[in-house]
Amino acid sequence: MSAPILVTGAAGFIGFHVAQRLLAEGHRVVGVDSFTPYYDVGLKEARFSRLTPHNTFFGERLDLADAQATQDLFREHRFEKVIHLAAQPGVRFVDPQPYAASNLMGFMNMLEACRHGQIQHLVYASSSSVYGANRKLPFSEHDGTDHPISLYAATKKANEMMAHSYASLFGLPATALRFFTVYGPWGRPDMAVYKFTHAIAQGREIQVANAGDVRRDFTYVDDIVEGIVRLVDRTPRPDAAWNAESPDPATSAAPHRVYNIGNDSPENVNHLIALIEDALGKKANRVDVPLPPGDVLETRADVSDLRRDVGFAPATSLKDGIGRFVEWYREYHGA
Repeated sequence: MSAPILVTGAAGFIGFHVAQRLLAEGHRVVGVDSFTPYYDVGLKEARFSRLTPHNTFFGERLDLADAQATQDLFREHRFEKVIHLAAQPGVRFVDPQPYAASNLMGFMNMLEACRHGQIQHLVYASSSSVYGANRKLPFSEHDGTDHPISLYAATKKANEMMAHSYASLFGLPATALRFFTVYGPWGRPDMAVYKFTHAIAQGREIQVANAGDVRRDFTYVDDIVEGIVRLVDRTPRPDAAWNAESPDPATSAAPHRVYNIGNDSPENVNHLIALIEDALGKKANRVDVPLPPGDVLETRADVSDLRRDVGFAPATSLKDGIGRFVEWYREYHGA
């Protein structure tokens, strides 16, 4: 049989959906998660429980910050491809230690394991937050990302640099994926779509930054998954046209590549709230608050490279995506 694919963060939002998709396509999947309590662990357990009945799924409860355990995992399963989605999320989270442990040490251990395991392709999650203080829209992989404005963004930028160094030093093929505001069924409770829906459904107030005059490139989770599974089979190669005198951040003389995965259609947060109200049949109790530190006013993905290279770009409308999310929310919460 072909080697199993490793999916880290498999009890997380995106990792769960990726693992489900791979299993549906007949792949063997090893799913790893440390079940950190950043948000409701019960939700993570519920996701994981939907994967475990598959006879081609092998679940591992493992902290990737443990270097020895990570090396042992790779020795046991002999992976060829790795989809690394595990991370400490959240641009507003202030405790630096979880970011250092998961996003820096955990990623370093992953790189070392991939290097020694002679992995054919490492696909890993970056974030649109790396664009930081950039104001040129849409955000392009070919633009610089040297001004992060949150610690989370800084760790994701560091991941890209670390992976590129391993691609340069050891020839480890790696692809960074910058996700844009992912939402959908089984989503994270700390993100706007879930948080607003839950509060409105319960009749509680929602805090709306900058009077809702904030635009996000909301991207439905199935579109994110489609981009991932298409790219995992596209192993990057050194770009023969790369010019060291005018370096392109998206490509390299090493086997490393960067892609945006976003809807390329930013929506106003006020419109998001209106769609949630319509789907729930309830009005929101709004409280206006300032834009929090680490947030930006607008994001928009340039996905022309993704479309050109794999023939796909996200296109699920926010109305359709919110309808599907609220349907799942009612079922999951019995509402």
